[in-house]
Amino acid sequence: MPTYEEMLTSARNRVAEVTPADVVQRLDHGVVLLDVREPAEWELGALPGAVKVPRGILEYTIGKHVADPSTPIVVYCEGGHRSLLAGAALLDLGYEQVTSLVGGFTRWKQEGHPYRVAEGLSNEQRMRYNRHLILEGVGEAGQQSLLDAKVLLIGAGGLGSPAALYLAAAGVGTLGIIDPDTVDASNLQRQILHDADGVGRPKVESARAHLTALNPDVKVEPYLDRLTADNAVAVMSGYDVVIDGADNFPTRYLVNDASLHLRVPVVHGSIFRFEGQATVFTPYVGPCYRCLFPEPPPPELAPSCAEAGVLGVLPGIIGSIQAMEALKLVLGIGESLAGKLLTYDALDQSFRTLRFDRDPSCPACADESRPPKLVDYGPSCASAGTVTRD
Repeated sequence: MPTYEEMLTSARNRVAEVTPADVVQRLDHGVVLLDVREPAEWELGALPGAVKVPRGILEYTIGKHVADPSTPIVVYCEGGHRSLLAGAALLDLGYEQVTSLVGGFTRWKQEGHPYRVAEGLSNEQRMRYNRHLILEGVGEAGQQSLLDAKVLLIGAGGLGSPAALYLAAAGVGTLGIIDPDTVDASNLQRQILHDADGVGRPKVESARAHLTALNPDVKVEPYLDRLTADNAVAVMSGYDVVIDGADNFPTRYLVNDASLHLRVPVVHGSIFRFEGQATVFTPYVGPCYRCLFPEPPPPELAPSCAEAGVLGVLPGIIGSIQAMEALKLVLGIGESLAGKLLTYDALDQSFRTLRFDRDPSCPACADESRPPKLVDYGPSCASAGTVTRD
């Protein structure tokens, strides 16, 4: 196996080297500047307009950035060695006009040529979110969008726990959490946001402690309260996405109706024994919760987890799906679950996707000019199917 020096000599024999002055003269002639340094190095700056592809993933991703093999490419790194090896790899892939910047970015700066200093993310953030920064569809702009985003979680229980943890880890800048309850020992079987030391503590405070310890970038806004018709709009206002992890029908209908007032998308999830489901409601674009469930089921057909039980891992699966949908909405990537109900059966490990349309006669969302009146429904939710107008 050749040594590093032998590989470098071989690459230098194959890849022509150009000086910074040569590159300046070619900037207006369709040349692509390819930065193959690591994301942490980009913090020091980069050539204006450079395409950033770390050397380690170059062969796998270059086609997405430079599709035409006849495109002239100038590869650079920090000192001019990695760029030679990268240039040789590009030649092996069939790229025809590949050169390497001699002396790399260091020489470029020493000779006084302009370069763009990285903005926005700190060096620590670049290290933390490295796998996002190199991911097509996220990158620096997407990560900044996540840091600027505000997501509200309804409930810090079984569904809210995994959703909150993954959103915090991903760098969502503000997480609002509303929950009136305290941590109970029976919660610990599935609510992974809490631990034994937190028993008796308000869930929102337990959640804030764990989330800020996980990622100091995240600001947690706790609401030690129950969502009601009086506070729903105020609490949900200003958030980009709402994750509905409620465990009862009255709250689900209230979240839906408030979202129609605010036009904020809701990522819905629910669990029951060994089964779960998730979907996305985008007000007045796709169907709403009442399009899917115009009438709540009778209480005897919809027992709570406390009455019917739930397998501890199940909310982790559905809550993670909710987190994924929220991230997609913030980033504007992929296809959301709007208009689709994703169902999961843990006993046979099966997923099914059921499509449903917006109901043109839906009492809640059919008339955009008249969102439903917000009402606190009783524990049985027997009246939740009835919509009144302001």
